[in-house]
Amino acid sequence: MNLDIHLEREQQNLERREESLWKHDTKSVDVTSRQWVIRATYLITTIGLTCLFMQFGIVPYLATSLGLDAVGFGYLQTLFGVLQLLGSPIFGRFSDQFGARAALTLSYVASSLVFLLLSMSTNVLLLFLSRIPFVFMHALPGAQIVITDLTTPAEHADALGKLGLCFGIGIIIGSSLGGSLATKFGIYFPCYVALIGELTCLLMVLLFIPAQTKSQTKENATQHSIPQSSSVFSLKEITRLLTLPGIMDIFLIKVLSGLPVGLFLIMFSIIAINFFDLEAAQAGYLMSYFGVLQMVFQGLVIGRLTHHYAERTLLMLSVSVFGGVGLAMALMTNVFQYCIIAFPMVFAFCTLGIITDVLLTKSVPPSDTGAILGISASVIPLTRAIGPTIGGFLYGRFGVSSFGYLQLIISVALFLYISKKKIPLNEDKVR
Repeated sequence: MNLDIHLEREQQNLERREESLWKHDTKSVDVTSRQWVIRATYLITTIGLTCLFMQFGIVPYLATSLGLDAVGFGYLQTLFGVLQLLGSPIFGRFSDQFGARAALTLSYVASSLVFLLLSMSTNVLLLFLSRIPFVFMHALPGAQIVITDLTTPAEHADALGKLGLCFGIGIIIGSSLGGSLATKFGIYFPCYVALIGELTCLLMVLLFIPAQTKSQTKENATQHSIPQSSSVFSLKEITRLLTLPGIMDIFLIKVLSGLPVGLFLIMFSIIAINFFDLEAAQAGYLMSYFGVLQMVFQGLVIGRLTHHYAERTLLMLSVSVFGGVGLAMALMTNVFQYCIIAFPMVFAFCTLGIITDVLLTKSVPPSDTGAILGISASVIPLTRAIGPTIGGFLYGRFGVSSFGYLQLIISVALFLYISKKKIPLNEDKVR
């Protein structure tokens, strides 16, 4: 008990030092420069994600044209998920040690290599090789690291939420542009366009992102307080971060809360055909609807909510909404009902994702924000890696309603757990 009290006091002292240092330290990047760098980061991320979603639209057709069957395509997707899962923590550690510009440079070099190899994929082997650079392709986590470094803890939620706007734009423009270009100019043409886009992002990173976005004063205040391994691949360092007070609780909430819905979305292409009786075009419109909802919630709503409510309140709200979404999914029978359910589902997904990222960055020293965001970013590829197996079993054995009931059970359990345990350790006062 005394140890818990001591750790909590140390965490509170660390957060107070962060706020104080942010108010007085402008040596690395002044206020005007910070705003310019943040805007440039949003633009770079939008272009990069647009290119990324262009390839998501054409890879299934390219795989089919090369003679890859459904099982083979599943292996291709699993390879992509595993590489992203392994690379996320390493990318975060790389950013902490070498700076955000170096990390984003690595990401966009890898992205360029992906599209170069994809444009040369005239056989299945080259198609699989084009997935390998994805281990270092982490544009969105890289942008999150820059935004977190250049904003105060109180501004994190609003600033990170606006990245959702970039994500939504990327989904809508990238998916439609990739399909249109492939139809008019051939399946490989979108790869050439995306390659030019990724190289443009690389140039913009080198021109507009400073070599070091972390405050030198903050680094000096924390670099001697916690021992760190010099290796980017240090499993011990990742374990150390996960054992810091409050980190594992928040990470498990992030993983478990959206897992059933994540499994449902992974299986959605099959569910759309077999359960909702949708055609391919109709399923595409539905995905665009999700993209618009995500843009609205992350870009316009969540930031405002964080100015009025504490993180704990929003965390419990999103878990509660997930519970209602689970019950509704268990009872839904048609696509119209699903369109209504999608509204609270996307809200809960976006809110919980942003709030948990904010809480994780507040729970570690500023020198470790890249590593913890890299670990957090591994949640999506983890779901993508295990999703087809677990989701396929649930859907085949119990039907669509199983995802809803599982979501309801997990949400109720998490709500009780958060209520009983003090999560987060340092609850902000309502602003």
